[in-house]
Amino acid sequence: MIGLLIVDDEEGVRRSLQKALKREWFPIYLAANGAEALDIAREKSEEIETVISDYKMPGIDGLETLAGIERINPEITRIMLTGYATMETAIESVNSGIDGFLTKPFSNIELRSRIKEYNLRKRLKQFVSEQVFRAILDNIECTIPQRRRVSILFCDIRGFTSYTETTTPEEISSLLNTRYFTPLDGIICAHNGTLDKHIGDGVMGIFGAPLSFDDGAERAVLCALAMRKAIEEDNNKSGKQVTRIDIGIGIATGEVMAGIFGSHLKKEYTAFGPAVNLAARLEKAARPGEILVCGDTYDKVKKVTKAEMIAPLPLKGIQRKIDVYRIIATY
Repeated sequence: MIGLLIVDDEEGVRRSLQKALKREWFPIYLAANGAEALDIAREKSEEIETVISDYKMPGIDGLETLAGIERINPEITRIMLTGYATMETAIESVNSGIDGFLTKPFSNIELRSRIKEYNLRKRLKQFVSEQVFRAILDNIECTIPQRRRVSILFCDIRGFTSYTETTTPEEISSLLNTRYFTPLDGIICAHNGTLDKHIGDGVMGIFGAPLSFDDGAERAVLCALAMRKAIEEDNNKSGKQVTRIDIGIGIATGEVMAGIFGSHLKKEYTAFGPAVNLAARLEKAARPGEILVCGDTYDKVKKVTKAEMIAPLPLKGIQRKIDVYRIIATY
Protein backbone atom coordinates (compact mmCIF):
# COMPACT_ATOMS: atom_id res chain seq x y z
CA MET A 1 0.00 0.00 0.00
CA ILE A 2 1.66 3.22 -1.13
CA GLY A 3 -1.26 5.44 -2.16
CA LEU A 4 -2.71 8.52 -0.46
CA LEU A 5 -6.34 9.61 -0.43
CA ILE A 6 -7.14 13.28 0.26
CA VAL A 7 -10.73 14.16 1.22
CA ASP A 8 -11.80 17.82 1.42
CA ASP A 9 -14.75 19.76 0.08
CA GLU A 10 -12.49 22.69 -0.86
CA GLU A 11 -10.70 22.12 -4.17
CA GLY A 12 -7.92 24.53 -3.19
CA VAL A 13 -7.09 22.48 -0.12
CA ARG A 14 -7.07 19.24 -2.10
CA ARG A 15 -4.74 20.68 -4.71
CA SER A 16 -2.50 22.23 -2.09
CA LEU A 17 -2.10 18.94 -0.25
CA GLN A 18 -1.53 17.08 -3.51
CA LYS A 19 1.24 19.49 -4.47
CA ALA A 20 2.89 19.28 -1.04
CA LEU A 21 2.85 15.49 -0.96
CA LYS A 22 3.26 14.38 -4.57
CA ARG A 23 6.92 13.53 -4.04
CA GLU A 24 6.14 11.44 -0.96
CA TRP A 25 3.25 9.26 -2.15
CA PHE A 26 2.15 7.70 -5.39
CA PRO A 27 -0.52 7.54 -6.51
CA ILE A 28 -2.60 10.31 -4.89
CA TYR A 29 -6.40 10.18 -5.07
CA LEU A 30 -8.68 13.18 -4.48
CA ALA A 31 -12.25 13.15 -3.15
CA ALA A 32 -14.55 16.14 -2.71
CA ASN A 33 -16.79 14.51 -0.10
CA GLY A 34 -17.13 11.50 2.15
CA ALA A 35 -19.29 9.44 -0.21
CA GLU A 36 -16.76 9.83 -3.03
CA ALA A 37 -13.93 8.92 -0.64
CA LEU A 38 -15.66 5.71 0.41
CA ASP A 39 -16.15 4.72 -3.22
CA ILE A 40 -12.45 5.25 -3.93
CA ALA A 41 -11.49 3.36 -0.78
CA ARG A 42 -13.59 0.37 -1.80
CA GLU A 43 -12.10 0.32 -5.29
CA LYS A 44 -8.49 0.99 -4.22
CA SER A 45 -8.42 -0.54 -0.73
CA GLU A 46 -5.24 -2.52 -1.42
CA GLU A 47 -3.42 0.49 -2.88
CA ILE A 48 -4.18 3.16 -0.29
CA GLU A 49 -1.86 3.48 2.70
CA THR A 50 -3.08 6.79 4.16
CA VAL A 51 -6.24 8.89 4.18
CA ILE A 52 -6.34 12.56 5.15
CA SER A 53 -9.87 13.82 5.60
CA ASP A 54 -11.28 17.22 6.46
CA TYR A 55 -13.41 17.29 9.59
CA LYS A 56 -16.22 19.61 8.50
CA MET A 57 -17.79 18.52 5.22
CA PRO A 58 -21.35 18.57 3.88
CA GLY A 59 -23.09 15.21 3.95
CA ILE A 60 -20.86 12.58 5.49
CA ASP A 61 -18.47 14.34 7.85
CA GLY A 62 -14.82 13.48 8.41
CA LEU A 63 -15.33 11.15 11.37
CA GLU A 64 -17.98 9.13 9.56
CA THR A 65 -15.79 8.98 6.46
CA LEU A 66 -12.75 7.72 8.34
CA ALA A 67 -14.86 5.22 10.30
CA GLY A 68 -16.23 3.86 7.02
CA ILE A 69 -12.74 3.57 5.57
CA GLU A 70 -11.62 1.63 8.64
CA ARG A 71 -14.40 -0.88 8.01
CA ILE A 72 -13.21 -1.25 4.42
CA ASN A 73 -9.55 -1.74 5.36
CA PRO A 74 -8.41 -1.29 8.97
CA GLU A 75 -4.74 -1.18 7.88
CA ILE A 76 -5.18 2.25 6.29
CA THR A 77 -3.78 5.09 8.41
CA ARG A 78 -6.55 7.62 9.05
CA ILE A 79 -5.69 11.28 9.72
CA MET A 80 -8.14 14.06 10.57
CA LEU A 81 -7.49 17.50 9.08
CA THR A 82 -9.37 20.53 10.33
CA GLY A 83 -9.24 24.25 10.88
CA TYR A 84 -11.62 23.78 13.80
CA ALA A 85 -8.94 22.92 16.35
CA THR A 86 -11.16 22.68 19.38
CA MET A 87 -10.62 20.38 22.33
CA GLU A 88 -13.95 18.73 21.59
CA THR A 89 -12.85 17.92 18.05
CA ALA A 90 -9.56 16.43 19.24
CA ILE A 91 -11.25 14.34 21.94
CA GLU A 92 -13.89 13.08 19.52
CA SER A 93 -11.22 12.10 16.99
CA VAL A 94 -9.14 10.26 19.57
CA ASN A 95 -12.15 8.45 20.98
CA SER A 96 -13.04 7.35 17.46
CA GLY A 97 -9.68 5.67 17.06
CA ILE A 98 -8.29 8.12 14.48
CA ASP A 99 -4.55 7.57 13.95
CA GLY A 100 -3.56 11.23 13.72
CA PHE A 101 -4.81 14.79 13.97
CA LEU A 102 -3.65 17.83 11.94
CA THR A 103 -4.84 21.42 12.15
CA LYS A 104 -4.81 24.14 9.50
CA PRO A 105 -2.66 26.04 8.74
CA PHE A 106 0.45 23.87 8.60
CA SER A 107 3.82 23.92 6.85
CA ASN A 108 4.69 21.36 4.21
CA ILE A 109 7.57 20.10 6.32
CA GLU A 110 5.28 19.59 9.33
CA LEU A 111 2.68 17.90 7.14
CA ARG A 112 5.10 15.35 5.70
CA SER A 113 6.71 14.69 9.06
CA ARG A 114 3.44 14.12 10.91
CA ILE A 115 2.02 11.82 8.23
CA LYS A 116 5.20 9.75 8.31
CA GLU A 117 5.02 9.55 12.11
CA TYR A 118 1.36 8.51 12.17
CA ASN A 119 1.95 5.79 9.58
CA LEU A 120 4.86 4.34 11.51
CA ARG A 121 3.07 4.63 14.83
CA LYS A 122 0.08 2.68 13.52
CA ARG A 123 2.28 -0.16 12.34
CA LEU A 124 4.81 -0.26 15.14
CA LYS A 125 3.10 0.85 18.33
CA GLN A 126 2.27 -2.77 19.22
CA PHE A 127 5.82 -3.95 18.61
CA VAL A 128 8.20 -1.57 20.34
CA SER A 129 8.57 0.83 23.23
CA GLU A 130 7.90 4.52 22.69
CA GLN A 131 11.61 5.23 22.99
CA VAL A 132 12.48 2.76 20.23
CA PHE A 133 9.58 4.00 18.11
CA ARG A 134 10.86 7.57 18.22
CA ALA A 135 14.26 6.40 17.00
CA ILE A 136 12.70 4.41 14.15
CA LEU A 137 11.12 7.60 12.84
CA ASP A 138 14.59 8.64 11.71
CA ASN A 139 15.18 5.41 9.77
CA ILE A 140 12.09 3.68 8.38
CA GLU A 141 14.27 1.26 6.37
CA CYS A 142 15.15 -0.63 9.55
CA THR A 143 11.73 -2.36 9.34
CA ILE A 144 12.56 -3.90 5.94
CA PRO A 145 13.53 -7.60 6.35
CA GLN A 146 17.30 -7.82 6.71
CA ARG A 147 19.99 -9.87 8.41
CA ARG A 148 20.57 -8.77 12.01
CA ARG A 149 22.47 -10.10 15.01
CA VAL A 150 20.03 -10.21 17.90
CA SER A 151 19.19 -11.90 21.17
CA ILE A 152 15.84 -13.71 21.26
CA LEU A 153 13.92 -14.26 24.50
CA PHE A 154 11.12 -16.77 25.01
CA CYS A 155 9.09 -16.99 28.21
CA ASP A 156 6.38 -19.52 29.03
CA ILE A 157 4.28 -20.64 32.00
CA ARG A 158 5.16 -24.07 33.39
CA GLY A 159 2.22 -26.44 33.67
CA PHE A 160 -0.14 -24.11 31.83
CA THR A 161 -1.81 -26.85 29.78
CA SER A 162 -2.80 -28.76 32.92
CA TYR A 163 -4.05 -25.54 34.48
CA THR A 164 -6.37 -24.82 31.54
CA GLU A 165 -7.97 -28.26 31.84
CA THR A 166 -9.39 -27.45 35.27
CA THR A 167 -10.01 -23.70 34.94
CA THR A 168 -12.73 -21.61 33.32
CA PRO A 169 -11.93 -19.48 30.24
CA GLU A 170 -12.71 -16.36 32.28
CA GLU A 171 -10.16 -17.27 34.94
CA ILE A 172 -7.52 -18.09 32.32
CA SER A 173 -8.11 -14.76 30.59
CA SER A 174 -7.85 -12.82 33.84
CA LEU A 175 -4.63 -14.55 34.90
CA LEU A 176 -2.92 -14.03 31.53
CA ASN A 177 -3.93 -10.43 31.00
CA THR A 178 -3.51 -9.02 34.50
CA ARG A 179 -0.77 -11.10 36.10
CA TYR A 180 1.31 -12.24 33.14
CA PHE A 181 1.13 -10.37 29.82
CA THR A 182 0.68 -6.90 31.31
CA PRO A 183 3.75 -6.88 33.55
CA LEU A 184 6.03 -8.94 31.28
CA ASP A 185 5.23 -7.02 28.08
CA GLY A 186 6.03 -3.80 29.90
CA ILE A 187 9.35 -5.18 31.14
CA ILE A 188 10.40 -6.12 27.60
CA CYS A 189 9.63 -2.61 26.37
CA ALA A 190 11.36 -1.04 29.38
CA HIS A 191 14.57 -2.81 28.32
CA ASN A 192 14.15 -1.53 24.74
CA GLY A 193 13.21 -4.95 23.47
CA THR A 194 10.72 -5.50 20.67
CA LEU A 195 7.62 -7.34 21.82
CA ASP A 196 7.31 -9.80 18.96
CA LYS A 197 4.27 -11.90 19.78
CA HIS A 198 2.21 -13.95 22.21
CA ILE A 199 1.91 -17.64 21.33
CA GLY A 200 -0.68 -19.03 23.71
CA ASP A 201 0.95 -18.32 27.07
CA GLY A 202 4.35 -17.81 25.43
CA VAL A 203 5.98 -14.40 25.03
CA MET A 204 8.69 -13.67 22.45
CA GLY A 205 10.96 -10.63 22.58
CA ILE A 206 13.72 -9.44 20.25
CA PHE A 207 16.72 -7.44 21.46
CA GLY A 208 18.72 -5.80 18.68
CA ALA A 209 16.09 -5.27 15.98
CA PRO A 210 14.65 -3.16 14.48
CA LEU A 211 17.29 -1.03 16.23
CA SER A 212 20.76 -2.42 16.80
CA PHE A 213 22.31 -2.36 20.26
CA ASP A 214 25.83 -3.40 21.18
CA ASP A 215 24.45 -4.68 24.48
CA GLY A 216 21.41 -6.54 23.15
CA ALA A 217 22.31 -9.78 24.94
CA GLU A 218 22.77 -7.93 28.22
CA ARG A 219 19.41 -6.21 27.81
CA ALA A 220 17.76 -9.57 27.17
CA VAL A 221 19.27 -11.21 30.27
CA LEU A 222 18.50 -8.25 32.52
CA CYS A 223 14.96 -8.29 31.13
CA ALA A 224 14.65 -12.00 31.98
CA LEU A 225 15.82 -11.39 35.55
CA ALA A 226 13.31 -8.56 35.90
CA MET A 227 10.53 -10.77 34.53
CA ARG A 228 11.35 -13.54 37.00
CA LYS A 229 11.40 -11.05 39.87
CA ALA A 230 8.05 -9.55 38.86
CA ILE A 231 6.40 -12.98 38.76
CA GLU A 232 7.91 -13.92 42.14
CA GLU A 233 6.65 -10.69 43.69
CA ASP A 234 3.19 -11.28 42.24
CA ASN A 235 3.08 -14.80 43.62
CA ASN A 236 4.11 -13.58 47.08
CA LYS A 237 1.62 -10.74 47.01
CA SER A 238 -1.27 -12.85 45.76
CA GLY A 239 -0.84 -15.49 48.43
CA LYS A 240 -2.20 -19.02 48.52
CA GLN A 241 -5.72 -18.07 47.50
CA VAL A 242 -4.76 -17.65 43.81
CA THR A 243 -2.95 -19.78 41.26
CA ARG A 244 0.82 -19.62 41.43
CA ILE A 245 2.61 -18.72 38.19
CA ASP A 246 5.92 -20.42 37.41
CA ILE A 247 7.84 -19.40 34.30
CA GLY A 248 10.78 -20.68 32.31
CA ILE A 249 12.88 -18.44 30.05
CA GLY A 250 15.27 -19.22 27.19
CA ILE A 251 17.61 -16.75 25.46
CA ALA A 252 19.76 -17.28 22.37
CA THR A 253 21.98 -14.90 20.41
CA GLY A 254 22.76 -15.12 16.71
CA GLU A 255 21.96 -13.94 13.19
CA VAL A 256 18.34 -13.80 12.01
CA MET A 257 16.26 -12.21 9.30
CA ALA A 258 14.21 -9.53 11.06
CA GLY A 259 11.57 -7.22 9.62
CA ILE A 260 7.89 -6.90 8.82
CA PHE A 261 6.58 -10.13 7.27
CA GLY A 262 3.13 -11.26 6.19
CA SER A 263 0.32 -10.73 3.71
CA HIS A 264 -2.07 -7.82 3.20
CA LEU A 265 -4.40 -9.57 5.66
CA LYS A 266 -1.88 -9.79 8.48
CA LYS A 267 1.60 -8.36 9.00
CA GLU A 268 3.91 -8.41 11.99
CA TYR A 269 7.42 -7.47 12.92
CA THR A 270 9.25 -10.71 13.69
CA ALA A 271 12.46 -12.66 13.20
CA PHE A 272 13.40 -15.99 11.62
CA GLY A 273 16.59 -17.98 12.04
CA PRO A 274 18.48 -20.54 14.14
CA ALA A 275 18.65 -18.21 17.16
CA VAL A 276 14.85 -18.10 17.31
CA ASN A 277 14.60 -21.90 17.27
CA LEU A 278 17.36 -22.26 19.86
CA ALA A 279 15.77 -19.76 22.24
CA ALA A 280 12.46 -21.63 21.97
CA ARG A 281 14.17 -24.95 22.74
CA LEU A 282 16.02 -23.48 25.74
CA GLU A 283 12.76 -22.11 27.09
CA LYS A 284 11.12 -25.54 26.80
CA ALA A 285 14.05 -27.09 28.68
CA ALA A 286 13.97 -24.51 31.50
CA ARG A 287 12.54 -25.64 34.82
CA PRO A 288 10.28 -23.35 36.87
CA GLY A 289 12.16 -20.15 37.64
CA GLU A 290 15.10 -21.00 35.38
CA ILE A 291 16.70 -18.71 32.81
CA LEU A 292 18.74 -20.72 30.30
CA VAL A 293 21.02 -19.04 27.76
CA CYS A 294 23.31 -20.27 25.00
CA GLY A 295 27.08 -19.88 25.03
CA ASP A 296 27.03 -16.89 22.66
CA THR A 297 24.68 -15.06 25.02
CA TYR A 298 26.73 -15.95 28.08
CA ASP A 299 29.93 -14.63 26.45
CA LYS A 300 28.24 -11.22 26.18
CA VAL A 301 26.97 -11.09 29.78
CA LYS A 302 29.52 -13.02 31.85
CA LYS A 303 31.02 -9.82 33.26
CA VAL A 304 27.68 -8.60 34.63
CA THR A 305 25.82 -11.77 35.64
CA LYS A 306 26.42 -14.85 37.73
CA ALA A 307 25.82 -18.08 35.82
CA GLU A 308 26.70 -21.73 35.87
CA MET A 309 27.24 -24.11 33.00
CA ILE A 310 24.90 -27.09 33.08
CA ALA A 311 25.10 -30.59 31.66
CA PRO A 312 24.39 -30.94 27.93
CA LEU A 313 20.68 -30.86 27.19
CA PRO A 314 18.82 -32.70 24.43
CA LEU A 315 17.33 -29.90 22.34
CA LYS A 316 14.75 -31.10 19.83
CA GLY A 317 15.77 -30.50 16.23
CA ILE A 318 19.22 -29.09 17.10
CA GLN A 319 22.11 -31.43 16.30
CA ARG A 320 25.09 -29.15 16.94
CA LYS A 321 26.70 -28.94 20.37
CA ILE A 322 25.24 -26.09 22.42
CA ASP A 323 26.81 -24.79 25.60
CA VAL A 324 24.01 -23.96 28.01
CA TYR A 325 24.24 -21.73 31.09
CA ARG A 326 21.81 -21.09 33.91
CA ILE A 327 21.60 -17.39 34.82
CA ILE A 328 21.52 -16.89 38.59
CA ALA A 329 21.71 -13.15 39.25
CA THR A 330 23.60 -9.96 38.47
CA TYR A 331 26.89 -9.16 40.15
